[in-house]
Amino acid sequence: MTLTHLNARGEAHMVDVADKQETRREARACGAIHMQASTLALLAEGGLPKGDVLATARIAGIQAAKRTHELIPLCHALALSKVSVEFTLDASSNCVHVEAFCRLNGRTGVEMEALTAVSVACLTLYDMCKAVDRGMTIDGVCLEEKRGGRSGNWSRESGSESDDTSARKVDTSSVENAVTIHFLAELRERLAIAELTLDWAQIPSQDIAGVKLGLIDRDPKFKALLDQRVLCALNQAMSQDGAAIAPGDEIAFFPPVTGG
Repeated sequence: MTLTHLNARGEAHMVDVADKQETRREARACGAIHMQASTLALLAEGGLPKGDVLATARIAGIQAAKRTHELIPLCHALALSKVSVEFTLDASSNCVHVEAFCRLNGRTGVEMEALTAVSVACLTLYDMCKAVDRGMTIDGVCLEEKRGGRSGNWSRESGSESDDTSARKVDTSSVENAVTIHFLAELRERLAIAELTLDWAQIPSQDIAGVKLGLIDRDPKFKALLDQRVLCALNQAMSQDGAAIAPGDEIAFFPPVTGG
């Protein structure tokens, strides 16, 4: 195994990913910040002087993931499609567990983005709580799992990395070989369904228009998606019928927002 960030002369450089295939990339990282029991109690009660600690730390983690390339010298600037940061207050260990998840369709992984989100969220928790507890410690920041890319999938639990062939075998028998579709607001009420999964083989063309046709083939009631003006979001970004899709994508249909 070689270090890809070193060239033939041993010099650090940015890896050229232009020739890599775009695939779904995901990563999950975690960490923890330990504090006094009284500090954790104040955090749980919302009694800390700087206000809503968890909301601020969540935003900080998400922003940090989006700007990882500005913090880690050789990272690429990535168009992340999803970043989530979650907190679990653990009274038995007097700590807050932090977990971050990142996703994109691209040519390089998002491990550093997930790790950066956890690190900055923990640092923000420290900053928000330090007025009452300067002895807090941050530890356990690590990658839990990654999915996609040439090296396949890896998880800390299994301690192994799958090759491309095994990754493809898993994908073809899982929900990653489908798209998840959400129906929101009035559309959900009209169609009497909130969410469904559409197999990749049921989609005649690899775009939003193909998803609509696949839905209609599945049940004629979905013809309402073509008969009226319906908005669409692909992986939480507004999209049109011609937008390309990939297995594992999340698509939401919803009526136009009206009002002043």
